[in-house]
Amino acid sequence: MEYLANGLKNNQTLTSLSLMSTSIGTEGARALYAGLRNNRRLMDLDLCRSIIDPVDIQYLFNALQYNNTLTCLRLNIIRFGPGPTQYLANALMHNITLTTLSMGLNGIGSEGAQHIAKALEINNTLTTLQLGVNGIGAEGTRYLANALVHNKALKILGLGSNRIHLEGARYLANALLNNITLTTLDIAGNEIGLEGARCLVNALLVNKTLETLKFGNNNTPEEELRYIVDVSHYLTANVIYD
Repeated sequence: MEYLANGLKNNQTLTSLSLMSTSIGTEGARALYAGLRNNRRLMDLDLCRSIIDPVDIQYLFNALQYNNTLTCLRLNIIRFGPGPTQYLANALMHNITLTTLSMGLNGIGSEGAQHIAKALEINNTLTTLQLGVNGIGAEGTRYLANALVHNKALKILGLGSNRIHLEGARYLANALLNNITLTTLDIAGNEIGLEGARCLVNALLVNKTLETLKFGNNNTPEEELRYIVDVSHYLTANVIYD
């Protein structure tokens, strides 16, 4: 990892790097911190399934504050939990180049969602955020929904399988009444039920910027699906409920 970090410092050609399923460790994390802080070429970094301690991953998040070339960062299935998320959120408040962040299945919970939401109120460059399977719940969804009212950059938000239920659907529906930039929202597998689906679809009668709403596997009754089909004729968004 030390050689890799030194290579990143002096890199003039490499724009994409995958360390997927790599055991990084403390020294590796520190080396990556040094490399990312000084790198001026790397645009895409994939750390999915990497083995890295939650304490050590803070080095990487801190490096994002200083890096001004990375546009895509994948952090899926590292399971770093809610604690380190505050360091990532702080980096997002300062970073001006990252446009895509994927961090599904990391167990950030409502606490982590709150940190990310605070960053979204300030960050104006991130356009794609994937937070699927993170145990965010209705409370975490409330933080994110409030941030959507103020955020003017995010276009794609993935919240699949986060147990947001009816309450979370209501928060998102209210956000859609005010948000004018989001184009894709994925809330599949959240058990929002009949009333949750109705809240969201009704919000889309007002919202004219959302292009795609995905909410399959949400325990939506057949009668509600018929309602959605009927209402969809009046919507600008494509509602996907398979």
